[in-house]
Amino acid sequence: MSHTVEGGPGSVRPGGRTARTRAAVLAATRAELVETGLARMTVEKVAVRAGVAKTTVYARWRDISGLIVDLLSELTLRTVPVPDTGSLEGDLRQVARSLLALFRSEPDRVTFEAVLATALQDARARAALSAFYVYRLDATAELVDRALARGEVPPGTDRLEVVRTLSSTFYYRTFFTGEPVTEQDADRTAAVAAHAAKAGLLVTPAP
Repeated sequence: MSHTVEGGPGSVRPGGRTARTRAAVLAATRAELVETGLARMTVEKVAVRAGVAKTTVYARWRDISGLIVDLLSELTLRTVPVPDTGSLEGDLRQVARSLLALFRSEPDRVTFEAVLATALQDARARAALSAFYVYRLDATAELVDRALARGEVPPGTDRLEVVRTLSSTFYYRTFFTGEPVTEQDADRTAAVAAHAAKAGLLVTPAP
């Protein structure tokens, strides 16, 4: 069983022709990222692949950074699955397996690599990335709220830190060391996060 969280920052989308143009351009942006990489990507290439005039792309997105920011906004709008297995560890294990599938998907992995690279150079991308993670962390932390209600974890448990503890292995290995993440790694990370929460290691310190 699982719940879903819809929407997110900027969840109102334009309709009609504008929506079709945006969808085509963002799809072309993802395809260019996967096939040519961020360093060789140009607005002109995106426009040709999307079948729109380059002036349209420049007018709406201005540059490659603008395209990357909007692509991240589109990813934020995806439905977020929030598992409800009846136990914190079970929920975290399902989230970990979902993260594993995400980082094994070349288009998604390449997109995140491009977003991270752009965020180092562009304030708009940095802000979009922060909004993305704030939303995703808060949405996923619903499973910690349920664990609190069941008495699985002590009062004061930092709901966001539980999710950070779970996800840090995936980001570290994928984007920094290049090490593979296996199903066993995903399950172990979920167990570590669950046990740390239950042991009170992720309780917010008193001021």
